[in-house]
Amino acid sequence: MPTPNVPQGRVRRTVNDLVMAEMFLLQATIESATVIGDGFSELGKQVTGREAADREPLASVLQRIADDAVEPYTTRFRYFRDMLNADD
Repeated sequence: MPTPNVPQGRVRRTVNDLVMAEMFLLQATIESATVIGDGFSELGKQVTGREAADREPLASVLQRIADDAVEPYTTRFRYFRDMLNADD
């Protein structure tokens, strides 16, 4: 039931924005989980594979995986924020 002091269009826009934010969050979570899974595979190969001279340090592998896992969230948030600012 709409509040008498709040216009219908504003409520509808707020709900639409919330749905879009949830969709972006879901997309980012799925993409981030994929990156983390790929990172685990890479770490497994790194630990069990190549000779020590050819290996990238584990700390840099972990840092790269962490950076790649966060990137989908920052990209989606930036896009969502720009989308909201464009509507104003």
